[in-house]
Amino acid sequence: MVAVVGATGTGKSAWALSLVEKLAEESVSAEIVNADAMQLYRGMDIGTAKLSVQDRRGIVHHLFDVWEVSVEATVASYQALARACIREIQSRGVIPILVGGSGLYISSVLYEFEFPGTNPAIRAGLEARLATEGPQALQAELAAKDPLAAAAIDPKNSRRLIRALEVIEITGKPFGAGLDAERRSWQESTRIFGLERPREELVVDLDQRVVTMWETGLLDEVRGLIPQGIESGVTASKAIGYHQALSVLRGEMEQKEAVEQTQALTRRFARRQVSWFRRDDSITWINPFDDGALAASVRTILSA
Repeated sequence: MVAVVGATGTGKSAWALSLVEKLAEESVSAEIVNADAMQLYRGMDIGTAKLSVQDRRGIVHHLFDVWEVSVEATVASYQALARACIREIQSRGVIPILVGGSGLYISSVLYEFEFPGTNPAIRAGLEARLATEGPQALQAELAAKDPLAAAAIDPKNSRRLIRALEVIEITGKPFGAGLDAERRSWQESTRIFGLERPREELVVDLDQRVVTMWETGLLDEVRGLIPQGIESGVTASKAIGYHQALSVLRGEMEQKEAVEQTQALTRRFARRQVSWFRRDDSITWINPFDDGALAASVRTILSA
């Protein structure tokens, strides 16, 4: 199994396509499995930088457009979907290439991480604290108890904050323990490649990408998703760019402010992604524009 990870805007999708093509030159077949949480949603295309079918170069892609925008996403449900997909691909003698930047989603597949159930009493207590103390208090507690999870979770994502603290309370272990501390690989011979770019270059490109998304129809895309239930979607409605577009459509925010907020949140998200993946010393870091690194990656896969 192969994984291609890294921050948003580092060119993971395009690099993975090139990797599949290089493997094909060696008579090795590979297919791509999506590990971007928001690209799992049907109709969320522009704001997630989802490759169109035409841009996939005829390469088979899995786990795109599998959920309606009204569905609440969970890491546990994604883990089940992705592992079933990977097993099916491998059963045909094909290499699955997991591609994305959603740290928890990727780690849930690569490592032996088990998801505990819920405890209504603990969750109710945390929700009450959220209402009275605010998300900052929960974020501070999570940072003290589990810095890894705190680095991965958006402080504005109250649902994820509550879930992380709930798991810590139930298990007595850090939420990220199974993802970082034990590092028990789900499959042997897994190769993980991380794409990295200089921060100053990445920030410029991310800001421009947000502008381009708005110029090429993000607002119309979100308007079309309202009848599909995006406003009631616990996960989809909070996605970066989509939440801001909904605010514009409701008259709660001007578009200029929405674009600037989307840019700031995207930059912050990229920092969290880098922080998450940098903790994994099994990742081979490469420059996505280095053809030599691509060739070396192919050799590494073939030697597994």
